[in-house]
Amino acid sequence: MKTLLTVAIQAALKAGAEILKVYDTNFAVEHKDDNSPLTLADKNANEVINGFLKPTQIPIISEENKQLDYSERKGWDRCWIVDPLDGTKEFIKRNGEFTVNIALVENGNPVLGVIYVPVSKELYFTTSDGNTSKKITVSSEEDPVDELFRNAKEIRPREATNVVRIVGSRSHLNEDTKNFIAEIEKQTQVAIVSKGSSLKFCLVAEGLADIYPRYAPTMEWDTAAGHAICKAVGVSVIDQSTGKPMIYNKPNLLNNYFVVRKK
Repeated sequence: MKTLLTVAIQAALKAGAEILKVYDTNFAVEHKDDNSPLTLADKNANEVINGFLKPTQIPIISEENKQLDYSERKGWDRCWIVDPLDGTKEFIKRNGEFTVNIALVENGNPVLGVIYVPVSKELYFTTSDGNTSKKITVSSEEDPVDELFRNAKEIRPREATNVVRIVGSRSHLNEDTKNFIAEIEKQTQVAIVSKGSSLKFCLVAEGLADIYPRYAPTMEWDTAAGHAICKAVGVSVIDQSTGKPMIYNKPNLLNNYFVVRKK
């Protein structure tokens, strides 16, 4: 598992470097069939990540790869789930809140997760046993991974306080999210914390927020790495349709609504 984690971190760092090459240029924006944006950075990062992960001989589910039918995927006991550029809208806005997400899933459960933030050079990752998550700000995408393992600091969710920090946006909340927050406000004071991409998971995992309710569509590649990082620090990611932890490599790669919070 340490070897696989090392490969995933290398892939995320190198993909981040490719993203930054495009970030400061006058890049073009295409739109996919679902009207979501696509840039050269998405494509280049995906190519880099595939180059690292394919030699592991573990199949890959990536937002930018052709999606295989479940009849081909259902026999997989392991797979990588990848979003080469999570937060393309944030990338286009140039606000820095976009990430590279790589997760390893076993029998539907995320067991390793890597999230890299190219602009700030913050790297989040689970340890190889999946029981701890760590964070480090890299000096360069060329940093040796063993050095990152040695110097990264463990992250933890925060203890309960009299103000509950909820990840969201006051100006973009749908009715389901507003209702969720209103129920909490009946019991305690609430503060809204805003952040883009999979960084929402990281906020809860490192104790900068308490709850992340997601009552809007996401795909598996949006959540798998963040789920792994949260799970390793005792933060649950609960499917609001099943009441159980979210699972991956489902027949439909669209997630149900979910809530992230400390167990």
